[in-house]
Amino acid sequence: MAIDAGTGSVRAVIFDLEGNELAAYSKDWDHVPVEGVPGSMDFDTAGGYLAILEVAEGALAESAIDRSKLVGVSATSMREAIVCLDSAGREVWACANVDARATIEVRALREEEGLERRIYEISGQTLALAAQPRLLWLKRNLPAVYAEVTTVLMLSEWVLYKLSGEYACEPSNASTSGLLNLATRQPDDLLLTMCDLKPNLLPKARESGTRIGSVRPEIVEKLGIEPDVAVSLGGGDTQMAALGAAVVDAGQGLIVGGTFWQEAVNIPAPTTDPEMRVRINCAAEPGMWWAEAIAFHVGTSLRWFRDTFAGLEAVEAAQTGVDTFQLLDERAARVPIGSYDIVPIFSDTMNYKAWRHAAPSFLNLPIHRSGDEVRAGMYRALLENAAIVSSLNMEMVAEFSGVTLDSIVLAGGGAKSPVWAQIVADVSDLRVDVPVVKETTAAGAALCAFVGAGAFTSVREAARAWSRIDYQALPNKSNHEQYKDVTERWQKAYAPQLVLADNGTTESLWRAPGT
Repeated sequence: MAIDAGTGSVRAVIFDLEGNELAAYSKDWDHVPVEGVPGSMDFDTAGGYLAILEVAEGALAESAIDRSKLVGVSATSMREAIVCLDSAGREVWACANVDARATIEVRALREEEGLERRIYEISGQTLALAAQPRLLWLKRNLPAVYAEVTTVLMLSEWVLYKLSGEYACEPSNASTSGLLNLATRQPDDLLLTMCDLKPNLLPKARESGTRIGSVRPEIVEKLGIEPDVAVSLGGGDTQMAALGAAVVDAGQGLIVGGTFWQEAVNIPAPTTDPEMRVRINCAAEPGMWWAEAIAFHVGTSLRWFRDTFAGLEAVEAAQTGVDTFQLLDERAARVPIGSYDIVPIFSDTMNYKAWRHAAPSFLNLPIHRSGDEVRAGMYRALLENAAIVSSLNMEMVAEFSGVTLDSIVLAGGGAKSPVWAQIVADVSDLRVDVPVVKETTAAGAALCAFVGAGAFTSVREAARAWSRIDYQALPNKSNHEQYKDVTERWQKAYAPQLVLADNGTTESLWRAPGT
């Protein structure tokens, strides 16, 4: 069983030893803003724990398996989310990954010359998403609570703590906190003390797939499972997706196409970007690192477009039983490269040291075309925007790491669209491999559960055992040449829109705290 604790929901997914998904059960959850604290998003640990038990029971019931056959459980989660515990193991404070309350703390830390660069060179993280500003906010605003904190866990580690009663830290998720030393793959107290925070907050790190204990007796009884079900370390959602897609070797790359699009490349050493544009994390595979960039709100923008502009397609979908996105894809496939010269201003290439985006908009709408053509062009422009940003992000990684790709794996919801996969191939000039299992994050965590239970000797062996490619999209050289002009036009159009957002004329799609 894999517990996948995402931003908007938690789910449990059950796999058999051959990698077949047997059942999945999910429950939405919300993160609560604190009144009077702009940007805050608390994580409800009490409600979250009940939701975890609910989805675990739901998946077991839906699968109808003999519950004595469950051998292991692991967890993956949204990264950057943290849970703070006191000396008795009680949760005293927790926040979701989208928490952005620490703007003042980010700005204060950046005033110390060279501090953020030192943090980045050690940890691979800037202050944009790291734990230090949030913990500093806690220290300054809730000092009594901060005084109680003795342990900080990432959300996936907290899930396993609730299941087993054991503290643990693992590199793939913990490295996203900014509190882990990339070179050693262990917590580094310097990353806390240089920000005037107390040391010794993270447990010793152990690698993904390591068994840390067994399911607690009261949960065993509640779920009707055997008492020796192994609880094993999983990791961050994108790194687990890499395992599920068998992206485990240096020089392999992955795009996880979901609400956000994560573009990542396996690199053989903890090399950081001199320009601080890209984040560097630990990969789930020991001895491997993860150069990662993010395209913001890709899936969000598509859902917004569907719900705002695709009313006709929604009616047709209801009548025919075909998904609305499939109909939109069919229309987009008939639109020429460049989307009738419509320029999408949505996600931008990653700039980790000063991360922000322009206001979402479409430029250069062709009023001489029919409404159906324009809507199809707008939709295709969003698909092209994601592909262009992803390709440029991967080029940035190649610049500083020296690692270039000849293919890329596309997983997640975006992989369900052959039209989108072909656009990615044409823009990047890379072969795109689409795995049979599109939702590879849960599969990666399940692999870790099997490794901890002794079914495989390593996460690499497990990932390769489950690796199956559904189809490949091959780049078209003529299309790639056309996309060079489309990319250049988009870059020229985006830059002045970013200036408008920076000076407050328009409202940014998203900007990091303190930017």
